[in-house]
Amino acid sequence: MEMRRLGRMEITIAPLVLGGNVFGWNCDRETTFAVLDAFLDAGFNAVDTADVYNRYQPGLKGGESETLIGEWMKARGNRDKVVVVTKGGLPMGEGMEGLGRDYLPRACEASLERLQTDYIDVYMSHRADANTPIAETLETFQGLIDAGKIRYAGASNYTAAELAEALAAAGGGCARYEVVQPLYNLAQRAAYEGELESVCEANGLGVIAYYALAAGFLTGKYRSESDFEGADRGHVVKNLVNPSGLALLEAVDDVAARHSATPAQVALAWLMARPSVTAPIASVTKMPQLDDILGSARIELSADDLAALDAARID
Repeated sequence: MEMRRLGRMEITIAPLVLGGNVFGWNCDRETTFAVLDAFLDAGFNAVDTADVYNRYQPGLKGGESETLIGEWMKARGNRDKVVVVTKGGLPMGEGMEGLGRDYLPRACEASLERLQTDYIDVYMSHRADANTPIAETLETFQGLIDAGKIRYAGASNYTAAELAEALAAAGGGCARYEVVQPLYNLAQRAAYEGELESVCEANGLGVIAYYALAAGFLTGKYRSESDFEGADRGHVVKNLVNPSGLALLEAVDDVAARHSATPAQVALAWLMARPSVTAPIASVTKMPQLDDILGSARIELSADDLAALDAARID
């Protein structure tokens, strides 16, 4: 298995990160454990989650994903084999929100408790906090690093300007964001490519891209309105099921056929081939889906493949 250094950090990960956003939501405990077991057994090692998963789903309160991952690591005794990435800062209840010195350490402690570990490998701001000065946020992260509660800090959903401001404030008691988690995939490229990608490259940041399969659109299973009716993420993919999106899927299909691969494998392999991307994040709710995405690490796209996919871009 190819291992990639995550930015400048002393952490290496396989080229695919397992998304934990579905654990405890539409992936039950038994399936979660089976997926995590198989993922690790296949040579992959990084798992992404957040405290807020899955607070926004009916009947859930948040923390379900971290709890299941923690129970799995405890049961298997494999904490040292897993790179844990989690996030904090989004609303978790009354007075539980933001990246300030009063709340962020409490959010971190709660994640540590649910994960049943004494340290988090990469702890990320889930999004920028306009109500807290960036210096305060970074000082708080540094305090968590100094206390041994986290190894590195990172940022999710930051704009290029927000990230540049944070990097400029680093040093002198302020932690530096070492990993960025942007929304980025073959169908949704504009938010990352350009200024944000340039900031990441210029500063040697690790990049793990979420929504790598565009909420399932890039698996090819959504090609008409009837395909996404009743789907958990139908409201996301419906905006991509249009002539341009279908033309992109056709290009993905053509490349997949050349490699005897699936559309999902091609979409993930495309992200793995981007020089600025360390690894994409993908989640699954069934074991066959896991087998599918793991196969992406074995595909090497040619220059002609990449050109064909670039020619079909839709944003």
